[in-house]
Amino acid sequence: MTKTVPAYQRIKNAILDNIHSGKWQAGEAISTEMALAEEFGVSRMTVNRALKELSEERVLERRQGSGTFVAQQQFNHTFVEVRNIAQDLKSANRDYQAQVLSKRAITASMLDDEMRRKFDIDAHEVDSTEAAILYEVKIIHFADGQPIQFEERWVDATKVPAFIEQDFSVVNTSDYLIAESPLERGNYTIRALAAPDEIADALQIAPQSPTLVLRRQTYSAGKVLTFVKMWHAGDRYQFSGEL
Repeated sequence: MTKTVPAYQRIKNAILDNIHSGKWQAGEAISTEMALAEEFGVSRMTVNRALKELSEERVLERRQGSGTFVAQQQFNHTFVEVRNIAQDLKSANRDYQAQVLSKRAITASMLDDEMRRKFDIDAHEVDSTEAAILYEVKIIHFADGQPIQFEERWVDATKVPAFIEQDFSVVNTSDYLIAESPLERGNYTIRALAAPDEIADALQIAPQSPTLVLRRQTYSAGKVLTFVKMWHAGDRYQFSGEL
């Protein structure tokens, strides 16, 4: 049996839904604690916990004597710069193409331990229906006809429900996500790894060949929006920048 979602979490989810749908705009006041308590049939203490957590996550701003408002700053602008392979190759005047290998919806029964950890999903609290929890895409990116990056990406299906419907041979995944749900922060690692068979096949290199793997996790509205693994053929790609 799945556990019932806690009342404070249901309130948080409802508030986030209202913000993402545009019902409550940045800078606008949301419903009062008393109104939310009556709407959800809970105590004001429970409502207070939901509002406190959303304030700590910088989704809401509580003003003494005035009420609670949708935070202005992070959700109007993208202030995490996310470069993508399409931008880099086009800037270098190289021919860019993308090939989508697969797209699928992931339900509760399909979740593995890695995705539960990455998206902070409690297996006992997710809906047991076949509703999509995450979306997964796998894409090969080409430079001048040669595969240069293999992208494996997972996205919170509840935050970006139309993600899976996009044609990612035309639309870049990162660009689409930033447009739909501006990013507030992220983290990444880069490691050298030997290519497993699937990756080697996608990049047209020998199995166990050296690759550079960028793992990136980005957040929106205080929660993980997307996690991606980007595999690069070791002799075809390098990371560079200025200090």
